[in-house]
Amino acid sequence: MATKITEECINCGACEPECPNTAIYSSGTAYELNGKTSDALSNDFYYIVPEKCTECVGSFDQEQCAAVCPVDCCVPDPDRTETEDQLIAKAKKLHADKTFADLSSANSHFRK
Repeated sequence: MATKITEECINCGACEPECPNTAIYSSGTAYELNGKTSDALSNDFYYIVPEKCTECVGSFDQEQCAAVCPVDCCVPDPDRTETEDQLIAKAKKLHADKTFADLSSANSHFRK
């Protein structure tokens, strides 16, 4: 499932640079996906574009936004459930120029 940022966000910005997919944006900032710019998903706090969120599968063993969030507002989005296979496929599509290692406990929280 994609990760989301809840309204408890204090707008500290710690999460944004940690995302390997550039899926996190500050409030009110338009986002880009597949060459198209879209309106911000939140005007009040940082947000995650679900179509770009891979839960860090393929890159890290845990969601990096959640690991650095001081108020624990980066949480799983129950409305966007995805399997490990779906998430790694999304990562490969987002980063077509990158070679991903085989999934393991080092790069997928599903393998812990």
